[in-house]
Amino acid sequence: MKNVTDMSDMALVYAALLVLVAIILSNYQKLKLEKSIIISVLRAIVQLCAVGYLLKYIFQVNNFWLTLAMFLFICFNASWNAKKRSKNLSNSFTISFLSITVGCVMTLSILIFSGSIHFLPSQVIPITGMIAGNAMVAVALLFNQLRDGFQSHRQEVLEKIALGGTVKQVSSQITKNAIRSALIASLDTAKTMGLVSLPGMMSGLIFAGIDPIKAIKFQIMVVFMLLGTSTVSTFIAANMGSHQFFDKKYQTLK
Repeated sequence: MKNVTDMSDMALVYAALLVLVAIILSNYQKLKLEKSIIISVLRAIVQLCAVGYLLKYIFQVNNFWLTLAMFLFICFNASWNAKKRSKNLSNSFTISFLSITVGCVMTLSILIFSGSIHFLPSQVIPITGMIAGNAMVAVALLFNQLRDGFQSHRQEVLEKIALGGTVKQVSSQITKNAIRSALIASLDTAKTMGLVSLPGMMSGLIFAGIDPIKAIKFQIMVVFMLLGTSTVSTFIAANMGSHQFFDKKYQTLK
């Protein structure tokens, strides 16, 4: 029986026809996305190939420091992308890096301590990619929600400051709303999991021939770690980020 995890180069070429379909439809509808589609696909191919060879080397070496370096590299990139979506919020990269890294460290520590995974590059790196990517989206959404919240409630915040309110008091409701909004995507994904979608890890394991019941256990673990990491990261980012909207003396909004 042919190994279902094998794929020939020609099969991959045929799969690329799907990209051609997207380009044709974009051109037909005059969406002007053809260039973006081509650049995105080429970048994905180059990046995935580079990462694939790098991971192959790291997995073979199985070195603690290399694994840690890859962990930090993933958190750095996630933070940099979250920063780019923050609309020039002060110290957004530092806030993103601290919140995402702390969330990832907490999640990985619990998983390793519980025996769910081991500190092996083949396990730590893929899981870090999943949780850091999810936290990145949540933190980026949080930054946007914080900015919108302070802009739309500017007069109210200024009045509370004038009455002697602290930063925590005047920004409490805005921060809460921002955290809720940032976590909606993760919560909706969890609610529809198994009914609307068969998530990545579960689908991958089933595709590789693993018993669906065993695959479900891993996917449930993924749900727990994604929600946990996103919540911790957004909580830290919200509390640090809300201070960036005030002047140095915390007497007025910037």
